[in-house]
Amino acid sequence: MTMDCQDKRIKEWAMVCQHVQSLVNPTGSTEQGECQPQRGWDGGDRFTQQWLIRSHSRGLYRESMRESGSLIQTFEDDVPTQTFGEKMNADQVNFMNKLLTKRLYPMVLFLFLLAYAQPASAFYMWQDQQSMVELRGFVRGLGVTLSNPDNQLLYNRKNIFGVTSSVRVMLDASHDFISFEAHAEQAYVPLKLQTGGAHFAVPVGVERSDLLDWSFDSKQSHLILDRLNLQFSTDRMDIKVGRQPVNLAVTGYFTPNDFFAPFAAQTFFRSYKPGVDAIRTDIQLAELSQLTLIAVMGYRSSLLSDSGWSNRPDHTRNAYLARSSTVMADFELALLAGSVKKDMVLGGDFQGELFDWLGVRGEGHIRWPNARLLARTTEFAVALEHRWENSLTMRLEQFYHGSGATSETAYTLTASNRGFYMARHYSAAGASYEVTPLLTADVTTIYNWVDQSALVALYASYSLSNESELAISGTLSTGKKPQAAVIQSEFGLYADSISAEYRAYF
Repeated sequence: MTMDCQDKRIKEWAMVCQHVQSLVNPTGSTEQGECQPQRGWDGGDRFTQQWLIRSHSRGLYRESMRESGSLIQTFEDDVPTQTFGEKMNADQVNFMNKLLTKRLYPMVLFLFLLAYAQPASAFYMWQDQQSMVELRGFVRGLGVTLSNPDNQLLYNRKNIFGVTSSVRVMLDASHDFISFEAHAEQAYVPLKLQTGGAHFAVPVGVERSDLLDWSFDSKQSHLILDRLNLQFSTDRMDIKVGRQPVNLAVTGYFTPNDFFAPFAAQTFFRSYKPGVDAIRTDIQLAELSQLTLIAVMGYRSSLLSDSGWSNRPDHTRNAYLARSSTVMADFELALLAGSVKKDMVLGGDFQGELFDWLGVRGEGHIRWPNARLLARTTEFAVALEHRWENSLTMRLEQFYHGSGATSETAYTLTASNRGFYMARHYSAAGASYEVTPLLTADVTTIYNWVDQSALVALYASYSLSNESELAISGTLSTGKKPQAAVIQSEFGLYADSISAEYRAYF
């Protein structure tokens, strides 16, 4: 980036700072100090996300750059018509205090974080020949508007608008063959918007112990230890114990082998997969072969807890899985076997390239329910993809959801709470393109073959600096809208949305 562009960006930050100061301190006093813009890293201005790919002496791990957005606070109350210079009575003063503390404060805090964004390198790092300590952070602020179907029986309001924010602090430490990871996140999401304005939606968090989840402000603010684990490494074995993300998927949109906190197909930002309480062992059998053993603890549900789950383990909900993988020619092949919530599971996955041009991926499993009255189900997804030299990438996936309904008459509102998909057959097509070195665009279309409804998701990410980015996204649903309590189509239940999100790394 040239010096002219840098100076222009610094002036923009300064204008933002002045605006924030005017909100917080209308008198213009500078007693709290001056607001100074910060320059980013030296070198190119493109946000390379290098901090998400970290190489340590005991291994390399990657975290993808897509994650779903959150629903947020609405503004319902009417703002008094008086200006700051007019005299207000006691009730109006109390109203303004409430508005500033509960409604405007998150926005002001978000603007301050935007103005004071620091370079994306760790804000604390220490290292010697055998040990390392790294402390990093991530902050995000989101504004979104939702438009629900016009159905007062299923939705408490048609239009919703609001803002939310979250802060994540990440600690990584290692000494010789032992490493430690901890992620703490403070997030704010109002209760009425955790359901998206739907009466039938039941907000339930990731299945994990409630001991590491604390809520404030009537469960609208949550402090969560999303990751907390120890890893022991040798030349041929890695053992990780504690709260950690577990992902066995190889496909991008539909992921039937991802049993633990999977992402929806329309999710674009996936930097941080939620952690579950697990033990994972990776054993290197040969140079290109590996055996993975996973045990994930299940918990009893609890409507009184902060997350929807209690801190009491439930062995009937535990999962025990083994995955063996190897590389043959240009393909990685894997077998998967075990039990999930006492249901027997047998499956596998593959990924590779055909003709040095076409990427091919697939995964799936057969599941035998523990209950005798339930039938065996099959789930699998197959994906094709190709990336051209001009950065255009095209993807196509087909999903067979064996436990899904074959007719919209079999849809139920409770089924919409059990998973992302209600029907038997789905297709997804997507494309991404690097418009400029700073701007990336992405689109995903999901089609339900049972009821002919569809969901189109759009996403654009612009790099503001090496340490921050701005993302604009939206969804548009097509399909028959619900009539009273009768579901006419799956995606007809969905709200249309548009959102803007700012992310900063420090």
